[in-house]
Amino acid sequence: MIEINLVPDVKQEFLKAQRLRNTVISIAIMVGIASIAMVILLTVAVLGQKGFEWRANQNIESENAKLQAVEDLDNTVTIQNQLKVLAGMHDEKRINSRIFDLITIVNPPAPNDVTISNLVLDPELRVLTIQGSAVNGYASVEVFKKTILNTDLEYVDGGELVKEPLSKTVNVSETSYGEDAEGRKVLRFELSFEYPEQLLSRTVENARIVSPTNAINVTDSFIRVPESLFAERPNDFEEGDN
Repeated sequence: MIEINLVPDVKQEFLKAQRLRNTVISIAIMVGIASIAMVILLTVAVLGQKGFEWRANQNIESENAKLQAVEDLDNTVTIQNQLKVLAGMHDEKRINSRIFDLITIVNPPAPNDVTISNLVLDPELRVLTIQGSAVNGYASVEVFKKTILNTDLEYVDGGELVKEPLSKTVNVSETSYGEDAEGRKVLRFELSFEYPEQLLSRTVENARIVSPTNAINVTDSFIRVPESLFAERPNDFEEGDN
């Protein structure tokens, strides 16, 4: 069978160009529609953001009007903030007076008791340094050291009773002989140890110091510190003195 192309080449090229034009127009229309839809979405988002900001500003203005209506607002706000700060500061305060209960209970009974001439408390390092003297010499200092090492701190934490050593290490230094106010030959010494943070904490409940010979509740009770526990630092001892 013989086919004869009756459409001229020019006509075919025209038809191809027409189809291409229609395709481009269709694509352009789709892109335009998508662009319009994107613009509409962006417009809605911007309007929504504006509406949210307007509502937030209205709430701020409303609450500000209520605050401004409060009489003496500046003083009220200042006092409230100060009260909050004071409450936190109160909880962080240390009860340093417990140190006096501590040294009273760890002081050995006679004849190994010691007399204290100076106390230095370092709350940051939680170290207590004691300078004192002992009539019974090195024996008293050794008993004093062992009493501290065998003393415990008891307190309630989360409803449970906790017991921990008062200190795990006691350092004795600067020992020398001197003469006290009564003319007796005494051993002067310096002793230091690290104590638990809970010892001076205000938030600890039912804190008790328990030594090998005694115990004291340092949370609620108060013990009078005997005057004999403290004395001036003894003078240097001269070998020629009797």
